[in-house]
Amino acid sequence: MPSAPPNHVAMSELPYQGEGHANALGKMDGVVRKASNVVAGTTAQRTNSDPVSDEPPVASKGKQPGKHSADYMLRSFVAGGLSGCAAKTTVAPLDRVKILFQTGNPQFTKYQGSWAGFGIAMRDIYAHDGILGLFRGHSATLLKIYPYAAIKFVAYEQYRAFIIGSDRRNETWFRRFLSGALAGVSSVFMTYPLEVVRVRLAFETKHRSSSLVDICKKIYHEYPLRKPSVASTVSGSGATASLVDAAASTVQAVAPRSGLVNFYRGFSTTLLGMVPYAGVSFLTHDTMGDVFRLPSIRKYTTMPKPAGAPADKPEPLRAWAELIAGGVSGVVSQTVSYPLEVIRRRMQVSGAVGDGHRLRIGETASMIFRDRGFPGFFVGLSIGYVKVFPLAAVSFYTYERLKLLFKI
Repeated sequence: MPSAPPNHVAMSELPYQGEGHANALGKMDGVVRKASNVVAGTTAQRTNSDPVSDEPPVASKGKQPGKHSADYMLRSFVAGGLSGCAAKTTVAPLDRVKILFQTGNPQFTKYQGSWAGFGIAMRDIYAHDGILGLFRGHSATLLKIYPYAAIKFVAYEQYRAFIIGSDRRNETWFRRFLSGALAGVSSVFMTYPLEVVRVRLAFETKHRSSSLVDICKKIYHEYPLRKPSVASTVSGSGATASLVDAAASTVQAVAPRSGLVNFYRGFSTTLLGMVPYAGVSFLTHDTMGDVFRLPSIRKYTTMPKPAGAPADKPEPLRAWAELIAGGVSGVVSQTVSYPLEVIRRRMQVSGAVGDGHRLRIGETASMIFRDRGFPGFFVGLSIGYVKVFPLAAVSFYTYERLKLLFKI
Protein backbone atom coordinates (compact mmCIF):
# COMPACT_ATOMS: atom_id res chain seq x y z
CA MET A 1 0.00 0.00 0.00
CA PRO A 2 2.72 2.62 0.63
CA SER A 3 3.74 2.49 -3.02
CA ALA A 4 0.22 3.06 -4.37
CA PRO A 5 -0.05 6.84 -3.87
CA PRO A 6 3.17 7.67 -5.76
CA ASN A 7 2.02 5.56 -8.70
CA HIS A 8 -1.33 7.29 -8.68
CA VAL A 9 0.25 10.73 -8.57
CA ALA A 10 2.64 9.93 -11.39
CA MET A 11 -0.19 8.90 -13.67
CA SER A 12 -2.42 11.80 -12.72
CA GLU A 13 0.30 14.25 -13.59
CA LEU A 14 0.19 13.27 -17.27
CA PRO A 15 -1.06 16.15 -19.44
CA TYR A 16 -4.32 14.59 -20.52
CA GLN A 17 -5.55 14.84 -16.92
CA GLY A 18 -5.43 18.62 -16.70
CA GLU A 19 -3.42 20.96 -14.41
CA GLY A 20 -3.81 23.87 -16.75
CA HIS A 21 -2.85 22.06 -19.93
CA ALA A 22 -4.84 22.72 -23.11
CA ASN A 23 -7.66 20.34 -24.00
CA ALA A 24 -6.08 19.75 -27.41
CA LEU A 25 -2.90 18.47 -25.81
CA GLY A 26 -4.92 16.25 -23.51
CA LYS A 27 -6.84 14.73 -26.42
CA MET A 28 -3.59 14.19 -28.27
CA ASP A 29 -2.11 12.27 -25.35
CA GLY A 30 -5.29 10.24 -25.12
CA VAL A 31 -5.14 9.22 -28.76
CA VAL A 32 -1.50 8.27 -28.64
CA ARG A 33 -2.07 6.28 -25.45
CA LYS A 34 -4.56 4.08 -27.35
CA ALA A 35 -2.13 3.73 -30.23
CA SER A 36 0.65 2.70 -27.86
CA ASN A 37 -1.23 -0.48 -26.95
CA VAL A 38 -0.96 -1.63 -30.56
CA VAL A 39 2.74 -0.79 -30.79
CA ALA A 40 3.83 -2.04 -27.40
CA GLY A 41 1.82 -5.28 -27.60
CA THR A 42 1.59 -7.33 -24.49
CA THR A 43 4.55 -5.59 -22.87
CA ALA A 44 2.55 -2.37 -22.61
CA GLN A 45 -0.06 -4.18 -20.55
CA ARG A 46 2.32 -5.31 -17.85
CA THR A 47 1.82 -3.88 -14.42
CA ASN A 48 4.27 -1.53 -12.72
CA SER A 49 5.36 -4.36 -10.45
CA ASP A 50 6.42 -6.56 -13.38
CA PRO A 51 10.11 -7.30 -12.80
CA VAL A 52 10.73 -8.00 -16.47
CA SER A 53 9.76 -4.50 -17.60
CA ASP A 54 11.09 -2.50 -14.67
CA GLU A 55 14.20 -4.17 -13.31
CA PRO A 56 16.67 -3.94 -16.21
CA PRO A 57 16.67 -0.16 -16.67
CA VAL A 58 16.58 0.54 -12.93
CA ALA A 59 19.07 -2.04 -11.81
CA SER A 60 21.58 -1.63 -14.60
CA LYS A 61 24.72 0.35 -14.03
CA GLY A 62 26.62 2.46 -16.54
CA LYS A 63 25.18 2.04 -20.01
CA GLN A 64 21.64 0.75 -20.06
CA PRO A 65 21.38 -2.42 -22.13
CA GLY A 66 17.67 -1.72 -22.61
CA LYS A 67 18.45 1.13 -25.02
CA HIS A 68 20.28 -1.24 -27.34
CA SER A 69 17.52 -3.84 -27.42
CA ALA A 70 15.36 -4.39 -30.49
CA ASP A 71 12.22 -3.67 -28.46
CA TYR A 72 13.53 -0.28 -27.31
CA MET A 73 14.64 0.71 -30.80
CA LEU A 74 11.33 -0.35 -32.35
CA ARG A 75 9.31 1.74 -29.91
CA SER A 76 11.67 4.66 -30.34
CA PHE A 77 11.38 4.31 -34.13
CA VAL A 78 7.58 4.44 -34.02
CA ALA A 79 7.57 7.37 -31.57
CA GLY A 80 10.06 9.34 -33.64
CA GLY A 81 8.22 8.75 -36.91
CA LEU A 82 4.85 9.78 -35.49
CA SER A 83 6.33 12.90 -33.94
CA GLY A 84 7.82 13.94 -37.27
CA CYS A 85 4.53 13.44 -39.14
CA ALA A 86 2.57 15.41 -36.55
CA ALA A 87 5.04 18.29 -36.68
CA LYS A 88 5.24 18.47 -40.50
CA THR A 89 1.46 18.37 -40.95
CA THR A 90 1.14 21.33 -38.59
CA VAL A 91 3.36 23.56 -40.73
CA ALA A 92 2.85 22.16 -44.26
CA PRO A 93 1.33 25.38 -45.78
CA LEU A 94 4.19 27.49 -44.39
CA ASP A 95 6.70 25.02 -45.78
CA ARG A 96 5.20 25.23 -49.28
CA VAL A 97 5.47 29.03 -49.44
CA LYS A 98 8.98 29.01 -47.97
CA ILE A 99 10.24 26.63 -50.64
CA LEU A 100 8.74 28.80 -53.39
CA PHE A 101 10.55 31.83 -51.96
CA GLN A 102 13.85 30.03 -51.43
CA THR A 103 14.03 28.59 -54.91
CA GLY A 104 13.22 31.91 -56.61
CA ASN A 105 10.05 30.69 -58.34
CA PRO A 106 9.32 33.46 -60.92
CA GLN A 107 5.61 33.61 -60.03
CA PHE A 108 6.36 34.35 -56.37
CA THR A 109 9.54 36.45 -56.31
CA LYS A 110 7.44 39.64 -56.23
CA TYR A 111 5.95 38.58 -52.90
CA GLN A 112 9.25 38.16 -51.05
CA GLY A 113 10.42 40.46 -48.31
CA SER A 114 7.21 41.19 -46.37
CA TRP A 115 4.56 39.49 -44.27
CA ALA A 116 1.91 40.89 -46.59
CA GLY A 117 3.64 39.14 -49.48
CA PHE A 118 3.59 35.89 -47.57
CA GLY A 119 -0.15 36.23 -47.01
CA ILE A 120 -0.75 37.13 -50.67
CA ALA A 121 1.29 34.12 -51.80
CA MET A 122 -0.84 31.80 -49.68
CA ARG A 123 -3.98 33.48 -51.01
CA ASP A 124 -2.86 32.99 -54.63
CA ILE A 125 -2.04 29.33 -54.07
CA TYR A 126 -5.43 28.81 -52.43
CA ALA A 127 -7.24 30.67 -55.25
CA HIS A 128 -5.63 28.60 -58.02
CA ASP A 129 -5.33 25.17 -56.42
CA GLY A 130 -7.60 25.24 -53.35
CA ILE A 131 -6.65 23.95 -49.92
CA LEU A 132 -4.80 21.02 -51.47
CA GLY A 133 -2.44 23.49 -53.15
CA LEU A 134 -1.15 24.54 -49.73
CA PHE A 135 -0.33 20.89 -49.05
CA ARG A 136 1.20 20.11 -52.44
CA GLY A 137 4.07 17.69 -51.99
CA HIS A 138 2.89 16.82 -48.46
CA SER A 139 2.33 13.15 -49.30
CA ALA A 140 5.97 12.93 -50.33
CA THR A 141 6.84 14.88 -47.18
CA LEU A 142 5.17 12.30 -44.97
CA LEU A 143 6.84 9.46 -46.85
CA LYS A 144 10.16 11.14 -46.21
CA ILE A 145 9.63 12.58 -42.73
CA TYR A 146 8.49 9.37 -41.03
CA PRO A 147 11.69 7.41 -41.67
CA TYR A 148 13.78 10.59 -41.32
CA ALA A 149 12.41 11.49 -37.88
CA ALA A 150 12.30 7.87 -36.78
CA ILE A 151 15.93 7.23 -37.72
CA LYS A 152 17.01 10.57 -36.24
CA PHE A 153 15.52 9.91 -32.81
CA VAL A 154 16.58 6.26 -32.72
CA ALA A 155 20.11 7.21 -33.78
CA TYR A 156 20.26 9.99 -31.19
CA GLU A 157 19.27 7.63 -28.40
CA GLN A 158 21.90 5.12 -29.54
CA TYR A 159 24.69 7.66 -30.04
CA ARG A 160 23.83 9.31 -26.75
CA ALA A 161 23.94 5.99 -24.90
CA PHE A 162 27.32 5.22 -26.47
CA ILE A 163 28.95 8.67 -26.16
CA ILE A 164 27.40 9.87 -22.87
CA GLY A 165 26.02 6.79 -21.15
CA SER A 166 24.14 7.07 -17.87
CA ASP A 167 26.80 9.02 -15.98
CA ARG A 168 25.66 12.66 -15.80
CA ARG A 169 29.28 13.78 -15.45
CA ASN A 170 29.84 12.78 -19.09
CA GLU A 171 26.98 14.99 -20.30
CA THR A 172 28.99 17.90 -21.72
CA TRP A 173 27.78 20.31 -24.38
CA PHE A 174 30.19 18.82 -26.93
CA ARG A 175 28.96 15.26 -26.39
CA ARG A 176 25.37 16.40 -26.73
CA PHE A 177 26.23 18.27 -29.92
CA LEU A 178 28.16 15.31 -31.33
CA SER A 179 25.31 12.87 -30.58
CA GLY A 180 22.80 15.12 -32.32
CA ALA A 181 25.05 15.80 -35.32
CA LEU A 182 25.73 12.09 -35.90
CA ALA A 183 22.01 11.32 -35.59
CA GLY A 184 21.18 14.00 -38.17
CA VAL A 185 23.79 12.75 -40.64
CA SER A 186 22.57 9.16 -40.27
CA SER A 187 18.95 10.07 -40.90
CA VAL A 188 19.55 12.37 -43.86
CA PHE A 189 21.77 9.81 -45.59
CA MET A 190 18.92 7.29 -45.58
CA THR A 191 16.13 9.63 -46.66
CA TYR A 192 17.66 12.31 -48.91
CA PRO A 193 16.14 11.11 -52.25
CA LEU A 194 12.63 11.59 -50.85
CA GLU A 195 13.55 15.17 -49.89
CA VAL A 196 14.61 15.97 -53.47
CA VAL A 197 11.29 14.64 -54.80
CA ARG A 198 9.34 16.65 -52.23
CA VAL A 199 11.09 19.92 -53.15
CA ARG A 200 10.48 19.38 -56.86
CA LEU A 201 6.79 18.66 -56.24
CA ALA A 202 6.41 21.80 -54.15
CA PHE A 203 8.30 23.87 -56.75
CA GLU A 204 5.84 23.17 -59.56
CA THR A 205 2.99 25.68 -59.83
CA LYS A 206 1.41 24.76 -63.19
CA HIS A 207 -2.32 24.03 -63.27
CA ARG A 208 -1.59 20.60 -64.69
CA SER A 209 1.32 19.76 -62.49
CA SER A 210 3.35 16.56 -62.70
CA SER A 211 2.51 13.52 -60.63
CA LEU A 212 4.89 11.88 -58.19
CA VAL A 213 5.84 9.25 -60.76
CA ASP A 214 6.42 11.89 -63.46
CA ILE A 215 8.67 13.91 -61.14
CA CYS A 216 10.74 10.83 -60.32
CA LYS A 217 11.14 10.04 -64.02
CA LYS A 218 12.21 13.61 -64.79
CA ILE A 219 14.83 13.63 -62.05
CA TYR A 220 16.12 10.20 -63.04
CA HIS A 221 16.62 11.12 -66.71
CA GLU A 222 18.09 14.62 -66.26
CA TYR A 223 21.57 14.97 -67.78
CA PRO A 224 24.05 17.66 -66.84
CA LEU A 225 25.66 19.62 -69.67
CA ARG A 226 28.88 18.09 -70.96
CA LYS A 227 31.83 20.23 -70.05
CA PRO A 228 34.27 21.47 -72.74
CA SER A 229 37.11 19.14 -73.61
CA VAL A 230 39.99 19.40 -71.19
CA ALA A 231 42.46 19.08 -74.08
CA SER A 232 41.43 22.46 -75.47
CA THR A 233 42.71 24.11 -72.32
CA VAL A 234 46.02 22.24 -72.17
CA SER A 235 49.11 23.68 -73.79
CA GLY A 236 51.93 21.54 -75.08
CA SER A 237 52.41 18.74 -77.57
CA GLY A 238 49.52 17.09 -79.37
CA ALA A 239 50.36 13.79 -77.71
CA THR A 240 50.02 15.32 -74.22
CA ALA A 241 46.72 16.97 -75.14
CA SER A 242 45.39 13.71 -76.55
CA LEU A 243 46.38 11.85 -73.39
CA VAL A 244 44.60 14.37 -71.16
CA ASP A 245 41.53 14.31 -73.41
CA ALA A 246 41.44 10.52 -73.32
CA ALA A 247 41.69 10.51 -69.51
CA ALA A 248 38.92 13.11 -69.22
CA SER A 249 36.69 11.17 -71.59
CA THR A 250 37.22 8.01 -69.55
CA VAL A 251 36.25 9.80 -66.33
CA GLN A 252 33.14 11.25 -67.97
CA ALA A 253 32.19 7.84 -69.32
CA VAL A 254 32.58 6.11 -65.95
CA ALA A 255 31.13 8.83 -63.72
CA PRO A 256 27.32 8.66 -63.48
CA ARG A 257 25.65 11.56 -65.29
CA SER A 258 22.03 10.59 -64.69
CA GLY A 259 19.99 8.03 -62.84
CA LEU A 260 19.97 7.57 -59.07
CA VAL A 261 22.81 10.06 -58.59
CA ASN A 262 20.32 12.83 -59.49
CA PHE A 263 18.36 12.07 -56.34
CA TYR A 264 21.40 13.12 -54.30
CA ARG A 265 21.75 16.55 -55.89
CA GLY A 266 22.87 18.96 -53.16
CA PHE A 267 23.65 16.11 -50.76
CA SER A 268 27.10 17.40 -49.82
CA THR A 269 25.59 20.74 -48.81
CA THR A 270 22.92 18.93 -46.84
CA LEU A 271 25.56 17.12 -44.82
CA LEU A 272 27.32 20.40 -44.10
CA GLY A 273 24.05 21.96 -42.98
CA MET A 274 22.82 18.94 -41.04
CA VAL A 275 25.80 18.82 -38.69
CA PRO A 276 25.13 22.26 -37.14
CA TYR A 277 21.33 21.94 -37.45
CA ALA A 278 20.86 18.57 -35.74
CA GLY A 279 23.74 19.11 -33.33
CA VAL A 280 22.52 22.52 -32.16
CA SER A 281 18.89 21.33 -32.09
CA PHE A 282 19.48 18.46 -29.65
CA LEU A 283 22.03 20.46 -27.68
CA THR A 284 19.62 23.39 -27.21
CA HIS A 285 16.69 21.12 -26.35
CA ASP A 286 18.65 19.25 -23.70
CA THR A 287 20.10 22.49 -22.33
CA MET A 288 16.64 24.04 -22.07
CA GLY A 289 15.57 20.90 -20.23
CA ASP A 290 18.36 21.48 -17.72
CA VAL A 291 17.18 25.07 -17.24
CA PHE A 292 13.59 24.01 -16.63
CA ARG A 293 14.78 21.39 -14.12
CA LEU A 294 16.71 23.83 -11.94
CA PRO A 295 15.81 23.32 -8.26
CA SER A 296 14.34 26.82 -7.97
CA ILE A 297 11.66 26.27 -10.66
CA ARG A 298 11.39 22.51 -11.17
CA LYS A 299 8.18 22.23 -9.11
CA TYR A 300 6.48 24.47 -11.69
CA THR A 301 7.99 22.95 -14.81
CA THR A 302 8.30 19.18 -14.20
CA MET A 303 6.10 16.22 -13.39
CA PRO A 304 6.97 13.29 -11.10
CA LYS A 305 8.77 10.38 -12.71
CA PRO A 306 6.49 7.59 -13.90
CA ALA A 307 6.77 4.35 -11.97
CA GLY A 308 9.49 2.09 -13.31
CA ALA A 309 11.33 4.86 -15.16
CA PRO A 310 15.10 4.36 -15.66
CA ALA A 311 17.19 5.68 -12.80
CA ASP A 312 19.13 8.09 -15.02
CA LYS A 313 16.04 9.47 -16.76
CA PRO A 314 15.16 13.02 -15.59
CA GLU A 315 11.67 14.11 -14.62
CA PRO A 316 9.45 14.78 -17.65
CA LEU A 317 8.67 18.42 -18.39
CA ARG A 318 5.16 19.76 -18.27
CA ALA A 319 3.48 20.37 -21.63
CA TRP A 320 4.16 24.11 -21.86
CA ALA A 321 7.80 23.70 -20.81
CA GLU A 322 8.41 20.89 -23.30
CA LEU A 323 6.84 22.94 -26.12
CA ILE A 324 9.03 25.96 -25.28
CA ALA A 325 12.19 23.84 -25.07
CA GLY A 326 11.47 22.29 -28.45
CA GLY A 327 10.51 25.58 -30.09
CA VAL A 328 13.61 27.42 -28.90
CA SER A 329 15.83 24.58 -30.10
CA GLY A 330 14.27 24.89 -33.55
CA VAL A 331 14.80 28.65 -33.77
CA VAL A 332 18.45 28.48 -32.69
CA SER A 333 19.35 25.59 -35.01
CA GLN A 334 17.52 27.18 -37.95
CA THR A 335 19.48 30.41 -37.59
CA VAL A 336 22.82 28.62 -37.54
CA SER A 337 22.21 26.44 -40.59
CA TYR A 338 19.88 28.54 -42.77
CA PRO A 339 22.40 29.83 -45.38
CA LEU A 340 23.38 26.27 -46.25
CA GLU A 341 19.72 25.32 -46.53
CA VAL A 342 19.14 28.06 -49.12
CA ILE A 343 22.13 26.85 -51.15
CA ARG A 344 20.83 23.28 -50.95
CA ARG A 345 17.37 24.23 -52.22
CA ARG A 346 18.86 26.01 -55.23
CA MET A 347 21.03 23.01 -56.06
CA GLN A 348 18.07 20.63 -55.82
CA VAL A 349 16.02 22.52 -58.45
CA SER A 350 18.93 23.30 -60.76
CA GLY A 351 17.66 20.71 -63.22
CA ALA A 352 14.20 22.30 -63.35
CA VAL A 353 15.34 25.87 -64.10
CA GLY A 354 17.97 27.48 -66.31
CA ASP A 355 20.00 25.40 -68.78
CA GLY A 356 20.12 22.25 -66.67
CA HIS A 357 23.70 22.81 -65.53
CA ARG A 358 24.36 20.92 -62.30
CA LEU A 359 25.61 23.62 -59.97
CA ARG A 360 28.22 23.01 -57.31
CA ILE A 361 28.24 24.52 -53.82
CA GLY A 362 30.61 27.36 -54.72
CA GLU A 363 28.77 28.15 -57.96
CA THR A 364 25.41 28.23 -56.22
CA ALA A 365 26.68 30.44 -53.39
CA SER A 366 28.29 32.85 -55.90
CA MET A 367 25.07 33.04 -57.91
CA ILE A 368 22.99 33.83 -54.82
CA PHE A 369 25.45 36.47 -53.63
CA ARG A 370 25.66 38.05 -57.10
CA ASP A 371 21.87 38.23 -57.49
CA ARG A 372 20.83 39.27 -53.97
CA GLY A 373 23.94 39.92 -51.92
CA PHE A 374 24.39 38.65 -48.36
CA PRO A 375 20.64 38.94 -47.52
CA GLY A 376 19.99 36.40 -50.27
CA PHE A 377 21.25 33.65 -47.98
CA PHE A 378 18.47 34.46 -45.51
CA VAL A 379 15.53 34.74 -47.91
CA GLY A 380 12.45 33.34 -46.18
CA LEU A 381 14.11 33.18 -42.74
CA SER A 382 11.31 35.17 -41.11
CA ILE A 383 8.83 32.64 -42.47
CA GLY A 384 11.25 29.96 -41.35
CA TYR A 385 11.02 31.22 -37.77
CA VAL A 386 7.24 31.10 -37.88
CA LYS A 387 7.44 27.55 -39.20
CA VAL A 388 10.30 26.10 -37.20
CA PHE A 389 9.08 27.05 -33.73
CA PRO A 390 5.84 25.01 -33.90
CA LEU A 391 7.59 22.34 -35.97
CA ALA A 392 10.29 21.65 -33.39
CA ALA A 393 7.91 22.21 -30.47
CA VAL A 394 5.36 19.65 -31.71
CA SER A 395 8.10 17.21 -32.72
CA PHE A 396 9.90 17.13 -29.37
CA TYR A 397 6.67 17.29 -27.38
CA THR A 398 5.11 14.36 -29.26
CA TYR A 399 8.28 12.28 -29.03
CA GLU A 400 8.74 12.84 -25.29
CA ARG A 401 5.09 12.05 -24.55
CA LEU A 402 5.19 8.92 -26.69
CA LYS A 403 8.31 7.83 -24.83
CA LEU A 404 6.30 8.02 -21.61
CA LEU A 405 3.42 6.09 -23.12
CA PHE A 406 5.67 3.44 -24.66
CA LYS A 407 7.64 3.17 -21.39
CA ILE A 408 11.02 3.94 -22.91
